[in-house]
This record gives sequence, structure tokens and C-alpha cells, in this order.
Amino acid sequence: MSGNRGVVYHGTKDLRVEAFDYPKLEHNGRKLEHAVVLKVVSTNICGSDQHIYRGRFLVPEGHVLGHEITGEVVETGGDVELLEIGDLVSVPFNVACGRCRNCKEARSDVCENDLVNPDADLGAFGFDLKGWNGGQAEYVMVPYADFMLMRFRDKAQAMEKIRDLTMISDILPTGFHGAYTAGVKPGSHVYIAGAGPVGRCAAASARLLGAACIIVGDQNPDRLKLLSDSGFETVDLRDPTPLPDQVERILGHREVDAGVDAVGYEAHGLGGEADSERPHAALNSLFDVVRASGKIGVPGIYVGADPAPSDADAGQGRLHLDWGKMWTKSIQVMTGMAPVQNYNRMLTEAILWDRMPYLSKVLNVEVITLDAAPEGYARFDQGSPSKFVIDPHGMMAA
Repeated sequence: MSGNRGVVYHGTKDLRVEAFDYPKLEHNGRKLEHAVVLKVVSTNICGSDQHIYRGRFLVPEGHVLGHEITGEVVETGGDVELLEIGDLVSVPFNVACGRCRNCKEARSDVCENDLVNPDADLGAFGFDLKGWNGGQAEYVMVPYADFMLMRFRDKAQAMEKIRDLTMISDILPTGFHGAYTAGVKPGSHVYIAGAGPVGRCAAASARLLGAACIIVGDQNPDRLKLLSDSGFETVDLRDPTPLPDQVERILGHREVDAGVDAVGYEAHGLGGEADSERPHAALNSLFDVVRASGKIGVPGIYVGADPAPSDADAGQGRLHLDWGKMWTKSIQVMTGMAPVQNYNRMLTEAILWDRMPYLSKVLNVEVITLDAAPEGYARFDQGSPSKFVIDPHGMMAA
């Protein structure tokens, strides 16, 4: 192999599909015998990618985007023992070594190996966290393959459900992580802030966990309709009615047991502030409606530096939170990226055994070609209710 093509960043809202080198089993000049090269079967456009697209998370010009990857092994390093050429695998978006203290304690979301990222205890594809190229391409290199990659036992069976299983690399485990760390269990009442793909996955996960009532709030009517058509409760955050009152209309009382922030730092205000960015709005709304002693999971992204903030504090990652209310109510909050490997196998089994038959419907999966990826980004940015899945080689169509 000598060529490759993928989605390359050239600046805010300037993405191009370009040719570049076929991946080598190396990183920053270091040979990686523990790595593999994958032929990308599917790779999704994520809400996190939109932060880059909008200029809210900086990557260098020429960087290849994408962190939601499913692929077929086409090359292996000399130290790879558990994978073979032709295996179909899901790639957790967390780049993690499997060797450090955090990885050994099932916290692959905060790998502390300096070879993964010398500047922070985390790694991910496509975000320029020390140069790990993304997978919105024809081929991609994945390090620490024996530890990181989850192999589908039955390749043909997995391809039959690839529209669902492509979500295992990030978005579904991320939504599940939000619901699970919020303490969702049978009989729970849950409020989810945000009806984007992560919020919809959190809703699907809350149903899988046995929640009795799942309410999702958003400003986008098309996204809310996908949820209501699948049997979830919804609230329109453009409605000037206070959120606790809207919750009361549904439940008969004003608070829920568990909350999920699936929005993050590009949140907008509620009601009369719906047209203005308010990075603290999603969290403060959850402090309002989660009951005393309840829990909140926060898979929505917050950053330490925002290149285009709504105010000076937000530019430094400082939010105007109603911390006193949260503290007084003794609410527990879990933040950070999802450790995908903690959940991907169980969620795969749930999909294969039809325990989440509504997933593709609620996500509104739309498969596109690699060349259509820039248009998919633009449509997503404009509020499309679709979850765009890139099919670089036509393997999903086949």
C-alpha cells in the first residue's frame, strides 16, 4: 500500500478530503511493534469533532480528523499476539497504553503514559493530543492494539449490524457512561440535557439500564421528535416555562433521580436566553432538577481553554456555576471522558441480542461517502438530526 485519503483540517469550517501517506507502524519517529494498520470500515462524525470544525478546539492545519472508528486489520506489528489480518475490530477513541496505573485500574480515559501524551493524562485520535491522527480516512494506525482493540467474534454477524456497532467506538459508551455514573437503575427518573447524538445515546442507555421515565431537553425540534417517536419524554428548552415546571408536567413532581449533561461548553441558555451561548447553562439546569442526594454524569466536553469563548472566564474554562445549590443538595457529579473499554463489550452484546432495537432509529443514522464528509460536517453544524457515518470503502453499502 502506498496511498491514503481522509478528512483534513485547514481552519475553521474548512475541511478537505485529501491524499496523504499510507500509515506506518510508528509515531513521532518511534517504531511501534504493538500497533496495527486498519482499513476503515466506518467512521462517524461526532459532536466533539464539531468543536474543531467551529474553531472551538484548536488543531494544526493538515491534521486528520475523526475518533469514532471501526476497521479491518490489514497489517500488524511484531509484538501483536491477539489479532490477525482480516479481523473486524472496534477502536475505543481513548488512546491508552494498558500498562500505566490508571489503565490497570480500568481508567483508560486518563492514561498517564508519557508516550501517549507527555502534556496531560489523556489520549485520543483526531484531536492533536500529541499527533495521533484521526480515522476519518481510508486507513489508520492504532497503537497498543492487543490492549485497545475489541475484536468482533463473528465478522459477518457484526457487518449485518454495523449501523449500530459503529457507535461502540465512542458515542454509545459515552452516553452509557453518562447514565451509568449518574446512578440510573430500574425505576429511575432521568433528565438528560441535550438531544444531540450523545444525548440520544444516553437516553437509549438509560432505557437499557431500566429507567422508568427518561426526559430529554433540547432546542432542536427535529432531534426532539426522534426521541418522542421512540417513546421518550421531551422538553423544549426554548419554552420560557422554567425547567422544573416542565419536568413537573411530565412527572407530577419537579425533580429527577439522575441527570446527564450531554451538551458541554457550547451550551445555550434556556427560555429567553436560548439564542445566547451560556457555557454554564446545562450544568446549572441539572442542579435545579436533580433531587437532593442524586447524581449527575457529565460526558459533555468542557475544556481548559476556548479559542472563541462567550466571555473571558469561559475562555479559561471557568464557569459561573451554582455550586452552592449543588453542594447544599449533596449532588454527586462525575466528569471526564468515557473509558470506552469498560462498556464496549457489554454494549456490543446488547446490540447483537436485540436489546437496543431502537438505536438506529433514535440516532437517525445516515451513511455517507468519504468525499461527502465536509458536507456532512456542515449539515451537522446547521442542526441536522442525523448521525453521519462515513463509509470510506463502500463496505457498509455492500
